[in-house]
Amino acid sequence: MLRIGDVLINNPVALSPMAGVTNSIFRKICKEMGAGLVVTEMVSSKGLLYNNRRTEELLAFSEQERPIAIQIFGSDPEAMGKAARMVEALEPDFIDINMGCPTPKIVKNGDGAALMRDPVLAARVVESVASNCSCPVTVKMRRGWDENSPSAVEIAPLLVEAGAQGLTIHGRYREQFYRGKADWECIAAVKAAVDVPVWGNGDVDSPDAALEMLQRTGCDGVAIGRAALGNPWIFREVTHYLSSGEYLPRPTLRERLDLALAHLEEEAAVMGELAGVRKMRSQLAWYTKGFPQAAAIRQRLNQARTVAEVREILEDCLALEEI
Repeated sequence: MLRIGDVLINNPVALSPMAGVTNSIFRKICKEMGAGLVVTEMVSSKGLLYNNRRTEELLAFSEQERPIAIQIFGSDPEAMGKAARMVEALEPDFIDINMGCPTPKIVKNGDGAALMRDPVLAARVVESVASNCSCPVTVKMRRGWDENSPSAVEIAPLLVEAGAQGLTIHGRYREQFYRGKADWECIAAVKAAVDVPVWGNGDVDSPDAALEMLQRTGCDGVAIGRAALGNPWIFREVTHYLSSGEYLPRPTLRERLDLALAHLEEEAAVMGELAGVRKMRSQLAWYTKGFPQAAAIRQRLNQARTVAEVREILEDCLALEEI
């Protein structure tokens, strides 16, 4: 059991935010599988202030997802403070500040991981958000921008002093994007440098890796991102292993296909059939990773336009496994 502010989190395994992936439907699936905390896709502070329709859609969440953090990004302290007030009206459990996104379209504006190049500004952003809301404020950050820039270990105490009540550390530099091996030692160093809960992120793709990160770094929890793509069962497996020391069996092919279809049907119900099928193409590729003739299956899925077509393709996939 973890506590951030007055909020209790029943296990130390969180779903890390991923743009275009961790919408309400996917978050609910991960929550049902055992994620202790889920985080929204990142939301632009400026989009909030300009009442952008897409931004409003990103903010939607259900009571089933609690505890939940709404993640916002931006580098203008005043705009971030105003955005925090708007977000708090939705009553999330936390507001999380993105200082980790590495994508060029985000960092070119000084947002996301670019904030780590300016620790003073980063602290001002946290202070503005924290002073404009009453719910706990947390920060997702990276190891640093690059090896020649201020590190997470240097920046973390400034952010805590400014009002951050929890931190998530991705053990890669921005310049690495998702390449190479995550450095867990920097997570351990941040944990030793601050007195708030620290979540470790990067290369946690199995129950063994989760336990190893917790033991090696002393962090309070693990945040799982890419390893959950097409594999939300990882939350069930990790939480069970951490509590019992026992491994759960991997989901069967039938279970994987059934959940993929249920996920698709929910997306189609919300977005409309064609839009839902298109949105799910990448997700379906992840769900079918490692299947017999997976490349051919993906090619067929990329041409599908209806839920019925996808169902037929996945059933064909199951038949291939049984041959």
